[in-house]
Amino acid sequence: MSISCRFVAVIGLLLSTIICWSSAGVAADWPHRTVRLITPLPAGSGSDFTARLFAERLSQRWGQAVIVENRPGADGVIGVSAFLSADDDHTLLYAISAVFTVLPITHAKLPYDPVRELVPISPTSDIVLAIAVTEKRPIRSLDSLVQTARAQPGKLNWASSPGLPPFVVGGFFKNSKLDLAFVSYRDLAPVLQDLGEGRIDVLVHALGVIMPQVQSGRARLLAVASDARVPLAPDVPTVTEAGFPELRMDGTVGFFGKRGMPDTLRDRIASDVRAVANDSGIRDKLAAVGQAARPGTAMEFAALLDENRRRLADLAKTIDFKATQ
Repeated sequence: MSISCRFVAVIGLLLSTIICWSSAGVAADWPHRTVRLITPLPAGSGSDFTARLFAERLSQRWGQAVIVENRPGADGVIGVSAFLSADDDHTLLYAISAVFTVLPITHAKLPYDPVRELVPISPTSDIVLAIAVTEKRPIRSLDSLVQTARAQPGKLNWASSPGLPPFVVGGFFKNSKLDLAFVSYRDLAPVLQDLGEGRIDVLVHALGVIMPQVQSGRARLLAVASDARVPLAPDVPTVTEAGFPELRMDGTVGFFGKRGMPDTLRDRIASDVRAVANDSGIRDKLAAVGQAARPGTAMEFAALLDENRRRLADLAKTIDFKATQ
């Protein structure tokens, strides 16, 4: 090797070492001031509760304030855009996985590329989704729902939260050749009222959202869409137990960073988030509002998002979904 080649190699090694030291130093010193947590979720929602729960515990671990900033609207686009436009390495995004998996399908054009510009850091929890029917229908199981819909094509209707349910449940109905009319709602209150009064037959939504109607005797739970039964409704079977595993879905929520975030910093934050999610007190508080803690690494979170994105792309073809925005 010539002297010039050896010189270039040595310089390259030195630069690589400096970069590694620099990244390690960033992770070790971070945070050294207030951390801002932008979320596209509205204040008072179940996920907003979780964001503030983790913010409080992370503030204790980091020795710095962690403030939650709600930026709802436009299906999450406003919040994600605000995060990506923030030129600040002490700003993180806390969002449901739909911003990564669903928005690229439902929006013909986004002002950003979530796959390229968002870095999954760590999941925190799963919003347990549930399938319920109005008490005015004598339907007491998923199998009964399917049989009733098959015997009465076009007579039942359904509604759901945005995100996964329209694709997963809509795909199930399409594959099962069931004719149920989908009713779209802009706000939550009217759909709950209509479920209780029998104008909506089936609702697929967060368990915590549906429970008040169930407890008042106006709705009946058929199944939860999670992997395991949940403390908030221990007698309600999972969709897999009920014989319909294709209806399994989890509204995973977690932390995201920006493209270019050093791996050492991402892993440091993920480790701290995971420690909070593993805390038994946190798990109990999440279970009480219909969520399940999901501790995980950055790689596990990224793999989950990739799997869900592929699944949703297939379901979008099944139901012949066309982006309208």
